[in-house]
Amino acid sequence: MEQILSDSGWRGSPEVWLEAAYDSLLESGVDAVKIQPLAKKLGLSRTSFYWFFKDREELLNALLVRWREKNTGNLIRRSEAYAETLVEAMLNVFDCWLDHELFDAKFEFAIRSWAIQSEEIQKEVQQADKLRLEALKRMFMRFGYEEVAADVRARTTYLVQIGYISMQSREDITMRMKRIPHYIAIYTGEVPQQRELDRFFSRHGHVPEPGDI
Repeated sequence: MEQILSDSGWRGSPEVWLEAAYDSLLESGVDAVKIQPLAKKLGLSRTSFYWFFKDREELLNALLVRWREKNTGNLIRRSEAYAETLVEAMLNVFDCWLDHELFDAKFEFAIRSWAIQSEEIQKEVQQADKLRLEALKRMFMRFGYEEVAADVRARTTYLVQIGYISMQSREDITMRMKRIPHYIAIYTGEVPQQRELDRFFSRHGHVPEPGDI
């Protein structure tokens, strides 16, 4: 923090203000993302904010950009990642549900809550849903599903996860990992092979208990 403040003349930085806005959005909703409370939280002057952002709207837009790039961007990239089988492709997508660096579920919930208050943000969310569903549909079609079937499976995959997020469902990681092979079988129509599951569990640092799989 000292380096950031020193380099910018005790004004913070765009990243510092954006991170504070992000924290406030997650903690208390969009109404809490206001310049004076953020300045107080950071121990900076209100005027410092204007060195980096024109106004509150520009800061809110920066939050939306972060959300688009992280959640929508990563989900699309994981759906397009190399996979030898549809199961592997689906497990690539499941990385998003388990890795906060790929997909931020709390951020997703905060944006969707914001959308309830704003028609403009609702349109942003609807566009994100469309892009994500199209990416998942393309993934299924890549492995031989016809368009309608691919669309239905994409919707099943995606809407279940959004349901988890919207309901703020809390699931023990061991139980979630135990359920993943069954979800995969339902979503893809294929039973995952042990080697596919082993690679997935390994990259998430999970060691299944005997009898889990």
